[in-house]
Formats: sequence, structure tokens, C-alpha cells
Amino acid sequence: MKTKATNFIRESLALPWIMLVLILLSPGTRAAETTAREAILVDATTGRVMLDKSADAPMPPSSMSKLMTVYMVFERLQEGSLSLDDEFVVSEDAWRRGAYKSGGSMMFLEPGQRVRVEDLLRGIIVQSGNDASIVIAENLAGSEAAFAGEMNEKAREIGLTGSNFTNATGLPDPDHYMTARDLSTLVNRTINDFPEFYPLYRETEFTYNGHHQYNRNPLLYNGSGADGLKTGYTSVAGYGLAASAVRDDRRLILVVNGFDDKRRRAQEPNRLLDWGFREFDNYALFHAGETVAKAPVWLGGGSGDVDLVIEQDLLLTLPRKARQDMRVSVRYDSPIPAPVKAGSRVAELVVTAPGEEDVRIPLVAGNEIGVLGLVGRLGAALNYLLWGETR
Repeated sequence: MKTKATNFIRESLALPWIMLVLILLSPGTRAAETTAREAILVDATTGRVMLDKSADAPMPPSSMSKLMTVYMVFERLQEGSLSLDDEFVVSEDAWRRGAYKSGGSMMFLEPGQRVRVEDLLRGIIVQSGNDASIVIAENLAGSEAAFAGEMNEKAREIGLTGSNFTNATGLPDPDHYMTARDLSTLVNRTINDFPEFYPLYRETEFTYNGHHQYNRNPLLYNGSGADGLKTGYTSVAGYGLAASAVRDDRRLILVVNGFDDKRRRAQEPNRLLDWGFREFDNYALFHAGETVAKAPVWLGGGSGDVDLVIEQDLLLTLPRKARQDMRVSVRYDSPIPAPVKAGSRVAELVVTAPGEEDVRIPLVAGNEIGVLGLVGRLGAALNYLLWGETR
């Protein structure tokens, strides 16, 4: 039997709603320049990386690491071990280290004060309060160091491979670092794991203890479609932003860090999001369980053909230009020998497009094909000898 490739082009890509999405990570990315020191732009649904600039380099995340602090709180709220109405006590140490001594962002808490968890969350998310972050850490784990240990355990659990936490605030520490890729993963996990709490990240202002403060995320004010998440700044890290935006039901996640000033942090993320939404789009190719093609079966009973079925929905993020020359093919050794067991892998779907890595998806047999009886096998052998037919 010789190898045969059955090629076809899928005409219609506008399929109905996709319930399950096959996540395809393509190492190939389109060139885009940015003044950020580190950057990554990802399609939230497919995981396609559209921009990668030192995305795996350890970097000081500054207050963007508070996303992990908040994630830990959201998890406890969701499981029911913590309530938004629970109150935490502000220690002298949290007040001194988290606010006045650090010189960083603060919620303006007072030592001995009892503060609701919901207010502390807004103090971290909107006001980027270091004091609020330390209060959370001390009350949940006994100390900030112990809480950082829990953050590291959770980071490994959710797939953050290039991060290490030593505090709950993101204040400078040589052993406290994250990668832009890890931050993008954390953003995606926050959005998907806690849909009931994620809207807190789009709030633009919060008043506590008489101090009215505004969210520092510039994308929340410019009509970019952004609905979160967190800025960061230290003299070591520069200005950074972890953000997410939705346009036409498509969500992108952007992480940038290392800007020299606030102006660049305000302008560059918007430009990169515009570029990602404009240059790329998502294309739905197949539903889970759909028959992609049929293949002949050697010495097979019944119809003699087996359905080649895709097991997952296939959704690809592609440059719009590459979509025009995209080709889809099915490859298998023809004919497939009988018997064929339903669900067994018998073929491969290959998607190719200019400048893109090939996407290869296994196809399984959609139906059972038994072996012909003795008379049928003899007839098939005779046909093969006389006419070269393999059916």
C-alpha cells in the first residue's frame, strides 16, 4: 500500500457557536515593534501568541504581581472559606511597611482598624494599596512570608513556570519575579476561574477613609474595550501593565513592562491592542464530532469506507492575510486495512498557511468496519490482481 494524501479546501468557515475550543499554541508570531522591554499579546480563546518580546525573561513585576494576591482571595471567596463581609485587622507592621515606610501606593488604612474583605480587594485593585495587600497576606496566612509561600504553591498549580514570590505587594526584591508569559496566563486564569469577581477590575474609582482615588489603568478610560486589570511601577521595573480587552466577542490579553514613563504606558498598549484586533482574527473550521472526510478500507465490510472524525472543535487565530491562502488536507495511508475500530486514530488533519507553522490534528474512525468474509476477501483479491482495485 502506498501513501496517499486526500486534499480539499474548506469553503465555509462561519460555523455556529463553539462549545469546546482546541487550544493551539503557535510558536510563529508576526513581527511587531514595541518600546516595551518585555511584552506578550495573546488571543485569550485559542492561546495564539501574536507578539512575543522577551516574554520568558524573569522581570520585576512590581504591582502587577498583586494579581496573584487577588487570585488567592478570589479562590477562597469562591470555595466559601472567606466572605466579602469578613473583616481583617490592620497590624502596625502592615500599616508601617505597606504604606508610609514603602512610599508606594496605599489605601490609607490605620493600625488597629477592622476592614471588610470587599474593601481590601478594591483597595488593591483600584488603589494598588500595598497596605491592603499586606493586611490580606497576614490575615490569611499569618505572615506575608507564609502567604508568599502559598502564592508560589498556587503559581505552580496553575502553570506559572517562571515566577517566584517573596511578598504580596510586588515591592522590589531580587527573588521576587515573574515573566510576561506567566502574567498573561494569570490574567486568563483570573478571567475564566472567577467570572463573578472579575468585574472588580473594571472599576475606575474607590473612596476609603476619606481618600478618593482613581484606577491607574489608562485603558479603562479610552474606549479600547479593556475591562481590567493592573498597572505596576517601581524604579527597577519601570512602568508596566497587564490588561485584557474585548471587541466583537474576541478577547485579547496584553502584558507590557519596562516603559520609561506613564505616557508610553498609556499609548503603547492601546496601539498594540489595535494591531492585534486588526491584523488577526479567529476562524472556526470544524465542530467536535464532525466527519471531515471518508477513507477507503481494504477488505472492509459494509460500505467499505470509514468516516474520519475530528474529536475537538478547531478554532484558529490567523493573520487575516494568511487566511486567504490557508489550505486544509487530510493525510492517511490508503487504503486503511480492516478491521477498523471506532475511535482509533487513522488519519491526520493538516492546516497550512503562508508564514505559519503547520497545524496537525489527529482524526479518528467514526464507525466500526469489520473484515469481509472469505468470499468477499477472495473477490477483493481477484479485483486487485486483475484491475489493481484495493476495495
